[in-house]
Amino acid sequence: MSKTRIIYLSIALIAIISLAFVFRKKDTADGMLVFKVKKGAFEVLVYSTGELESENSTDIMAPKKFQDRNLRIRELTITDLVTEGTRVDSGDYVATLDKKEVEEQLKSVQDEMEKTYSEMQDAMVDSSLNLSNQRDQIMNASLDLAEKRIVVEESIYESPSVQKKAQMDLNKAERKYEQEVKAYELKKQQEENKVKRKFIDYRQQKDRMEDIEELYNALEVYSPKEGIITYKKYRWGGIVKTGSKINPYNPIIATIPDMSNMTSKTFINEIDISKVKVGQKVKIGIDAFPKKELSGEVVTIANIGQAMPNSDAKVFEVKIKVFGEDPVLKPAMTTSNTIVASNSSDTLFIPSDAVFENDSVQFVYVNGKRKKQIVALGDANENFILVKEGLTEGDEICLNIPEDEEKWDLTGFEIYANIKRDKEIANQNAEEAARQFQLDKNKPKMKMGSMPQMGSVVISK
Repeated sequence: MSKTRIIYLSIALIAIISLAFVFRKKDTADGMLVFKVKKGAFEVLVYSTGELESENSTDIMAPKKFQDRNLRIRELTITDLVTEGTRVDSGDYVATLDKKEVEEQLKSVQDEMEKTYSEMQDAMVDSSLNLSNQRDQIMNASLDLAEKRIVVEESIYESPSVQKKAQMDLNKAERKYEQEVKAYELKKQQEENKVKRKFIDYRQQKDRMEDIEELYNALEVYSPKEGIITYKKYRWGGIVKTGSKINPYNPIIATIPDMSNMTSKTFINEIDISKVKVGQKVKIGIDAFPKKELSGEVVTIANIGQAMPNSDAKVFEVKIKVFGEDPVLKPAMTTSNTIVASNSSDTLFIPSDAVFENDSVQFVYVNGKRKKQIVALGDANENFILVKEGLTEGDEICLNIPEDEEKWDLTGFEIYANIKRDKEIANQNAEEAARQFQLDKNKPKMKMGSMPQMGSVVISK
């Protein structure tokens, strides 16, 4: 006989012996499998798979100047980004943003600045010419005024009509001179404003060019602190990576998680979510390190469920705080979470396979007494279920249906009556709570700042 065959036969023999010990619960003469009711510690566990993430993290942002709306740069492309999981020190290189868009804006603003500078120079020349012409008109009006004064002085020997005409001409010359002086002041202010506007346009373009140059020189992004680089995840799915575009409203390139504050984000199905409560203890396994086990605690439970992809099932997001700090932990590692939903130290429990149901009545077959005993049950885990009422420690129950089970009497109707009464009370309480909620909801709400109307009070003397 070959050595390999001997090994296989040995394994088969060990398996048969193990099964014999498992079912040593008892195999009666009539082939009935039985189990003795046990009393002891009992845990209700909820299993889930999660993903490690940091409670707190530092965002690595695009240059602050990128968020300046005056630059009118809508988005930038990440042309290079270090590999996720890279450990960096403060000041280490992280990413490079595309310079092409910035170069185009820089060229555009340089052309615009040169244009506005030329317009400013033209405005200054035009202003000089216009004001020079205006000064010439003032000079001419001044000479004409002097001439009219001489005419008036020489008209004293003329007739009154000639004198009067000479005086009228002098008055016109004086008004003309005054008008030219005022016109010059207005023209001067007008030209100064024109040049000032051109200068402001030029200055704005120059400032914008300097801002774009500052952004251009900051397109290589460096880490603000020491840590592990983690790619930023979008809420709608996907990650920020090489080739992704960022904008001034969402300029995050990557994150550095705080590894001293880790949580495991997991999703619990709608069947088990009622068992999960904030504060429950959790055993956390790390798939990458099977021998490592951490402890944790449920810290948040989502109020609203969400649909699973390609399924009608609903799940609720649950976050579990990971106690302690371990240098081997990294974000996005897969965790195996065991939530201790309840823990009883001294209680009766039986295998779930031993419970049968008929017309909404749950019962067990009690061997020896040959009766079907109605039982009140509690929480259950993957193999066993708590017994509140109907059995005692050491009772021997069947794991399969007896061949003559129709001859076994059903007992424990008082337990069924208690269960039915408790359900009715629970339903009444639920209906009352719903009714009270509806009443509170329909109550008229007092407007802000208004006072409730008070009945008139008559005070007798």
